[in-house]
Amino acid sequence: MAGLSTLILLLCAAKDVMPSSSHWKPTWPSYRVPVILPRSTLNLDKPQFDAEARLEVVSPCGPECHKSSPLPTYKEVKNYLSYETLYANGSLTETEVGIYILSNSGDASQGKSRTKRQIYGYDSRFSIFGKDFLLNYPFSTSVKLSTGCTGTLVAEKHVLTAAHCIHDGKSYVKGAQKLRVGFLKPKLKDGSKGANITNSAMPEKMKFQWIRVKRTHVPKGWIKGNANDIGMDYDYALLELKKPHKRKFMKIGVSPPARHLPGGRIHFSGYDNDRPGNLVYRFCDVKDETYDLLYQQCDAQPGASGSGVYVRMWKRQNHKWERKIIGIFSGHQWVDMNGTPQDFNVAVRITPLKYAQICYWIKGNYLDCREG
Repeated sequence: MAGLSTLILLLCAAKDVMPSSSHWKPTWPSYRVPVILPRSTLNLDKPQFDAEARLEVVSPCGPECHKSSPLPTYKEVKNYLSYETLYANGSLTETEVGIYILSNSGDASQGKSRTKRQIYGYDSRFSIFGKDFLLNYPFSTSVKLSTGCTGTLVAEKHVLTAAHCIHDGKSYVKGAQKLRVGFLKPKLKDGSKGANITNSAMPEKMKFQWIRVKRTHVPKGWIKGNANDIGMDYDYALLELKKPHKRKFMKIGVSPPARHLPGGRIHFSGYDNDRPGNLVYRFCDVKDETYDLLYQQCDAQPGASGSGVYVRMWKRQNHKWERKIIGIFSGHQWVDMNGTPQDFNVAVRITPLKYAQICYWIKGNYLDCREG
């Protein structure tokens, strides 16, 4: 069994290269990403789909708690990154993975109770109205899950969301087998098809058009853990749609350190359940971070879980500004900070290992997943 030194080597292999301090633009780092490949797949019994869908995850383990947790071993990381795949017909598989470092040649070598407001002082959320915004990037990448959460388009047929929207850590939720993804579209009145109604003084009414999900990937780190320990770090899932959605999607990227984010801020849009039918956008400063989590106080309500957390930075290779998803909004934490109650909303960071895994789920070829 590989020891602690092997794991440290894995993490160091994903070391980023930051721009010089004289470079005025916030720039996407270049990462050397490890490779995660399937090694074996086992058929499992069909799940019962008997869990209640949770629109948020609440955990009393805060930044210091996570930072003081022992570093997982190489074997543990491989177990956490192994995954279950749920298919639309109800069948279920479990896949073990291997983690590899490639050379340059490319050869493989529950705390205190609290109301679920999640609003900090003045509510800084913005509802997005009108098809001129809702149908344009980046807001058009946000979609609604039939289980009540939010997801983000990350490829032509793929949606990134939170694992707890699909699985409660012990069982798949009701509706996971017939999971659908909803796309907001204008709700046209009879006889108004094709009419230009954007000049109306009232916001356009929108409706959801739904696409069924073909299969779902959930990491074993979430299934084997729980919100009080390792599970929170792996609260993400990838959905593959039965047909392409034909919208512009947002790429995923490795999460830079918070100090390198533009203004130290993150952004995300979701379908908060206190504003039904509305897409709600917000941004806020990152307050703290661990290797796997971002702690912030973005105003949010249940239903926003699974939203893609993104930033906009300069892409030197392409000489243009580019938005990338660097995390997945997970839920709420109520934390004892030196005897003082403190609450945060939490996002799961896309680390180099998670990037390698999610990218492989999307592309099916590790050669397309070498740069984060």
